[in-house]
Amino acid sequence: MSRYPMSSRRTFLLSTSTAAALPLVSAALSACGDSFADSPPAVSDAELTRQMVGKLTAELGDASTAGTVSPYLMDIGFTWDLPTIPAAQIDRIVAYSFGNRANAASGNTPVGGGNQVALPDPGPVNEALADAVYRIRQIKSVQVYAQWEIARFLASKYGMTDVRSIEPVVAKDGTITYLSTDGVAAAIVALEGSAAAMGNVGVVGHRDHAKRCIQTSRARGMKAAAVAEVPLPLQYDAQSGQAWTRRRDLYLVHDMYAQFTALRASLIAAAYPNG
Repeated sequence: MSRYPMSSRRTFLLSTSTAAALPLVSAALSACGDSFADSPPAVSDAELTRQMVGKLTAELGDASTAGTVSPYLMDIGFTWDLPTIPAAQIDRIVAYSFGNRANAASGNTPVGGGNQVALPDPGPVNEALADAVYRIRQIKSVQVYAQWEIARFLASKYGMTDVRSIEPVVAKDGTITYLSTDGVAAAIVALEGSAAAMGNVGVVGHRDHAKRCIQTSRARGMKAAAVAEVPLPLQYDAQSGQAWTRRRDLYLVHDMYAQFTALRASLIAAAYPNG
C-alpha cells in the first residue's frame, strides 16, 4: 500500500497558533484552501521531531518522557497522509458520513452526545462522499457498506439499491442515537460476521476524517486503506447540524481530541491490563 500525501496539512498545522491570533490571516489562508504560497516551507519530519523533543525536554525537565511523548504528538498533530490501495485490489467499500443538515424536526446534533428527536437531512458533504463511492464502484463493483446519510444519496442519485446501509439506533422513546465512527465500524463487522471475511477494504470518508476512519476500521480488524484513484472530499458545510463539522479548524481540534482519547485508552490498557 502506498501513501496519500498531504504535506500542506503539516504546514497548515504548524501555523495554527499564529492563525488563531490573527483572524485576518486565518481567513486569508482558508480562502486559499491548500495553496499557501507565502507560508514558510515545511520542515522535515526528523527536524520537527528533534525540535519537539528539545522543547518538551526544556519545558518538562525530563528528556525520557519528552522522547516518549513526542512521537504521539507527531502522529496525531502532524501526520495526515493516508495508506492507499489500488481500486482493483479492494473487496469491499466502507463509507463513513460527515456532518448532516438539521431540519425542523431534528434540530442540531447535540455536542454533548445526546439523542436527537428525529433524523436530520444528510447534507451536501455526504452527497460528495456518495459521489466518491460511486466513482470507486465504477472502477470495481464490490459490496458497499455506507452510513445512512451516504446510502440515501447512493440510492436516490445513483440508483444503487444493493448498498448495505448502516442505520442509526432508535431508542425506545423514538429518539435517534448518534453512531460514533467506531460504532459504525463495529456494526459493519457484525453484519459480515468477521473483519477477515471482508478482504481488502476501501475506506471513503471526509479527507480530514479519513485517517481516523482507517485507524478505526483497522482497530476493528479490517484491512483498510483509502482508494488511490479517487480523491476524498475536503469541503465543509457551514450549515451542518454537527457544530464540529462546520469549520476545518474546529474539526481538526475535534479529530485530534478523538485520536488522543483512543491513544489514552490504548496506552493505559497496555501499561495496566489488570486495571
